[in-house]
Amino acid sequence: MNKLFVAYKPRDISSNAYLQELKKRYKAKKAGYAGTLDPFARGTLIIAFGAFTKLFRFLNKSPKVYECSMWLGVKSLSLDDKNIQSIEKLKELSMDKLEKVRLELLGELSFIPPSFSEKSINGKRAYEFAKRNEKLDLKACTMQIYESKILEYQHPFLRLRLSVSEGAYIRSYCELFAKKLGINATLKELERLKEGKFSFENEKDLDVLDYLCIRENFISDLSKLENGTKLYKKDLKFKENGRYFIRASRYFSIIELDEEKVTYILNRIDLC
Repeated sequence: MNKLFVAYKPRDISSNAYLQELKKRYKAKKAGYAGTLDPFARGTLIIAFGAFTKLFRFLNKSPKVYECSMWLGVKSLSLDDKNIQSIEKLKELSMDKLEKVRLELLGELSFIPPSFSEKSINGKRAYEFAKRNEKLDLKACTMQIYESKILEYQHPFLRLRLSVSEGAYIRSYCELFAKKLGINATLKELERLKEGKFSFENEKDLDVLDYLCIRENFISDLSKLENGTKLYKKDLKFKENGRYFIRASRYFSIIELDEEKVTYILNRIDLC
């Protein structure tokens, strides 16, 4: 069974554990997901079954849109509502000050990923080391904040909507926000609403060709795809270098054109 859909991962379960639940429910033998959500977070998770698991790198998953609630005055080792070390009662902040910080945190930001995260370190998740109080050498990364908006401020909770690049950590954004305010803060809630064109719609089947981030190309003789026959530049309608998909009635293939050479990346992926 080949299937692409968006699931809604609940809070307090890892992305992989939730994937295993979906595999059992759908009786899928092969399954995968894109865009790991930390156990603390909830929201959209792109799921693929069967041969569609090979397509994640060809899907347009950016920008990602999140809504989060920051808890001002709270220090947490994991930058969420667990592992809390202290809670300070703060005076209410002015909206002007909050808006100033919001505007300062647009564009490219440098950050250190949180130690309590799904980030892979030598084949293990960072949180596995953090739970054992083992030191991690997490290197600085960058993320893009395309848009941000303050949705609500009910002291001490600040709710925002963020549009960000792949690889962004909202908990790290929260940490940067708090540092600019000169306070501690942690996340109380985190929800992912969208990944590119992907949003949750009750796990409905998606037409995978509508979500590929590569261009469609055409050949006059589709039997060449059927048989996996070698293709040449002259066979293609579009002849610029790059990656393309070519569809037939029941399947499609992904090719790469490089100068005069045409290479199959994936051949004959069934559409169902």
